[in-house]
Amino acid sequence: MKHILTKLFRSVLPLWGLGGVLLFSSCEDFLDTRPEATTDAAGMDYAKAENIFLPVSAAYAMMRNNNAHGFAYIGLFEIAGDDADKGSGAGDNPPMQEIDNFSYSSVNDLINNIWLGCYDMVSVANHAIHEMPKFEAALLSAENRQYARECQGEAKVLRAYAYFNLVRLFGRVYIADTIYQADELANLPQRSAQEIYDFIEKDLQEAIAVLPQDYGKEWAGRINRYTALALKAKVHLYQSEWDSVAACAGKVIASGRYDLMSNYRDVFRSKGENSEESLFEIQSSTLGRSVGEATYLEYAFYQGPRGNSPTNMQGWGFCVPSQPLIDFLNTRGDTKRAEVILMKAGETYEGSPIKLVDGNPLYYNGKVFSPPSENTWTYNGYGFGYNVRVLRYADVLLMYAEALVRGGIDPQSAATAAEALNAVRDRVDLSPLAATLDNILDERRAELALEEDRFFDLVRSGRAPTVLGSKGFTAGKNEVYPIPSKQLQLNTKMTQNAGYN
Repeated sequence: MKHILTKLFRSVLPLWGLGGVLLFSSCEDFLDTRPEATTDAAGMDYAKAENIFLPVSAAYAMMRNNNAHGFAYIGLFEIAGDDADKGSGAGDNPPMQEIDNFSYSSVNDLINNIWLGCYDMVSVANHAIHEMPKFEAALLSAENRQYARECQGEAKVLRAYAYFNLVRLFGRVYIADTIYQADELANLPQRSAQEIYDFIEKDLQEAIAVLPQDYGKEWAGRINRYTALALKAKVHLYQSEWDSVAACAGKVIASGRYDLMSNYRDVFRSKGENSEESLFEIQSSTLGRSVGEATYLEYAFYQGPRGNSPTNMQGWGFCVPSQPLIDFLNTRGDTKRAEVILMKAGETYEGSPIKLVDGNPLYYNGKVFSPPSENTWTYNGYGFGYNVRVLRYADVLLMYAEALVRGGIDPQSAATAAEALNAVRDRVDLSPLAATLDNILDERRAELALEEDRFFDLVRSGRAPTVLGSKGFTAGKNEVYPIPSKQLQLNTKMTQNAGYN
């Protein structure tokens, strides 16, 4: 679907970001700037069915906003944990170093950037949600009216996902659930984390009620009912609502629509994009071009090998595997995963030499490896076509196993905890284990390494102070990030999180 969706992205309408700054990143070359929720002079023809998807396409496009899923994303979600180090050069990017050693404050630009990126996603999703009833009222066909309701469900999942990131990052944020003017945004009250979770669950439940089971191969990668169920399972996971985790994940498993790819390496290569294992990916593509519209995301580029050659085989070298992760994989004999995750400098990786350069990292994230044949941009375009894996079937299986072990009940009885756990292990030729909580959490660490889960898994399980204390983590403070100082100035109704000045 990535080529279909990214082509559609070029025709959609721009929307103002909620943070007061217009940030389009991947779509700035082909979107004109207008106030939020307005159209051009011709306006939108709500009687034309071919226009229904355009506002939703805009919401998908905003997910490729660099602030939402780029440099700040890999920092706050992954580098903060124990499985990744900052990487790059020793003195490169002090704000990222602050994230790595928990010395950041509310003026850290990366923290403000991800706030903006998340609320930009909310803003465009709100516009799509707002537009769908207009289509439904204008369209004559019952089938088209139903499609408008489905598209609204898609946009609600995208909004729910943005708020799921916000509540994990900051805890207490404001809820923007419609279209606002700047002065209105500045007066929205801060809500508790529980209120945010309730809002997310409402969006997802309403989406599940209208979304189809899939959109067919031509639209592979679009959000469907099972995407919403998998995300809802994860939302309940973070609230320790084990029956709900088991029920949502169990429905995905019982559907029989998803499976693990046989080769772990393939999951993270182009053949694994929108595969039978994928429930949610950020679609990124160069559209097969070497120049032109920026329909790509630089997520993989930021993690590519530093100082490598040829030119299209290098990136910035951030977010590199840590020694604790390397030791963990080696100690448990996790050879097949280690071969994929650990891309070692000085060796040839999947046929491509990775240079060993003094002052650069010894290991890089092999999950985002991008072969020369796919790096076709006229300048250094390493990994520009890489889809960010947000939700995989392996994650669903492990959430399900954890929920059952913690006492959750699956009405479908889709599998036992041991069956779910060991299906994930069997794929990488590891012998079966008993389904204990420690074994399941260890499997999450190994299976999802460097996929932006580990830090918040440690936080939600209460293990962050012990595991991350040596990095500078302070209990009662670093479970969430500070509200950016720029946002406190824009909205004086908000107050700072505990422990931050």
